[in-house]
Amino acid sequence: QVRLLESGGGLVQAGESLRLSCVPSSIIFSIKSMGWYRQLPGKQREAVAIIHRNNSADYSESVKGRFSIFRGDTKNAVNLQMNSLKTEDTGVYFCHIRSWNQLGHEVDHWGRGIQVTVSS
Repeated sequence: QVRLLESGGGLVQAGESLRLSCVPSSIIFSIKSMGWYRQLPGKQREAVAIIHRNNSADYSESVKGRFSIFRGDTKNAVNLQMNSLKTEDTGVYFCHIRSWNQLGHEVDHWGRGIQVTVSS
């Protein structure tokens, strides 16, 4: 079972930046997309940023212009650069990779989540 290892979370003040990184414990083949989700206090998990196989990216409206998703130097790594952080960005952030298995079925891989706290 592949594990997604997240790092880079922590406590920052509003207006500051953080970079989240995600590296799989082993290579994942046939990746469809990689992304970051978050769960804000009292809310359901939501997509923040997704980078697709063709390198196009989608962002939630709440983070557009502030967050940037990009592939890392390590194979299958994905990073999330978060600038101009706001207190409402506080939550648990999850790395996600969707791939195809040998039968052509989609497989979802999730990280355990990493805390991001933005203080005012």
